[in-house]
Amino acid sequence: MKIAVDVRRIGDFGVGTHIRNLLNAIAANGTEHQFSLICASADQEQFSALPPNFRTVPYERKDSDRLDNFTLPSLIRHLNVDLTHIPMHRVPLFLKRPYVVTIHDLSSLFYDEAKRALHEAHVFKLRRGLERAARIIAVSGATQRDVSELAPRAAKRIRLIYNAPDPLFLDRKASASEAARDRHRVVERYQLHDPFLLYAGSIRPQKNIPRLIEAFSVVRSQLEGHRGFKKLRLIIIGDEISRHAAVRRAVIHSRVENCVRFLGYVPFPELRVFHELATAFVFPSLYEGFGLPPLEAMASGTPVIASAVSSLPEVVGGAAMLVNPENVFDIARGITEVLLNNDLRAAMIVKGRNQAANFSWSRTAKEVMHVYQDALLEGRHSHAADPPNSATTLIS
Repeated sequence: MKIAVDVRRIGDFGVGTHIRNLLNAIAANGTEHQFSLICASADQEQFSALPPNFRTVPYERKDSDRLDNFTLPSLIRHLNVDLTHIPMHRVPLFLKRPYVVTIHDLSSLFYDEAKRALHEAHVFKLRRGLERAARIIAVSGATQRDVSELAPRAAKRIRLIYNAPDPLFLDRKASASEAARDRHRVVERYQLHDPFLLYAGSIRPQKNIPRLIEAFSVVRSQLEGHRGFKKLRLIIIGDEISRHAAVRRAVIHSRVENCVRFLGYVPFPELRVFHELATAFVFPSLYEGFGLPPLEAMASGTPVIASAVSSLPEVVGGAAMLVNPENVFDIARGITEVLLNNDLRAAMIVKGRNQAANFSWSRTAKEVMHVYQDALLEGRHSHAADPPNSATTLIS
């Protein structure tokens, strides 16, 4: 097969992790198929370690640009590929079939700030992209149900394929001395001399960061006389924090300005150390299509407090402390129980590592390749049904 993959979101927090690890795993599993990776010129270097059958195709237009509905399909026609994979929900209106689309979540609709007419246009475009897809990959059972409700005509073409933690979170090859040096560098650079709770992920309304901050304030008040946790801190690692004024307001209103730190982007080697050093990882999201960050925290040996909603119970299994994300005091309760119960913490660390080990990018890559094959077969069988010269004409 000749396969085009839209990898322009390689720099994103969640989708970028998915794209990078999927391509690395496909290459590591061994394949003779030809891959054309459509990306911005500035990102081409990120794919340089892939084998020669993976080539980059520079393309500068963003997928949020309306003209992308025309220019990306035109580029793909010139590539003369058998199949296209769009690894997120933005499917160009005139993309030729057959194609596969991966849906990570439907937050773009559930948390759409657009007014009614524009929102309906977003719904139409997404539903149309799903209904024309030869196959749809959903990253969790929760996402599969959401997609089935949005586009019931496409329900039979949805395939559930889980994500997995970044393999670097599972890599324990470094010697004890190297690991100690890495930890020391991070501790000194960021002055991590007090116990801290960690959140790492994107900063968007559904991530529920203001309630996390309020819950942290409650925990601080409860433990202000505790010998081990009276200097407890909260560290938030995420993108574009400055865009979300509600997060800053929550810090001020909760009077924890001196205890909450926003670090923005952190290089991956340092991010892994943050996970390992954290006393607990807190992820009170209101909605998740999968939820990689808590799984990566588990792989790092860190206890996790997570929401009991959406896909998170499915992903974390029985290895996390589940809380009601809409109740500040329940989030605080979960944090306090994990901090103060040493036996519980020890059990959660073991269960967490075991839960994270249940997910594998190698297995994910094999399942995705099977989806490619099925999609191509379906595209060939349905070719005769398309009107000639239409925008949806299939290649033979």
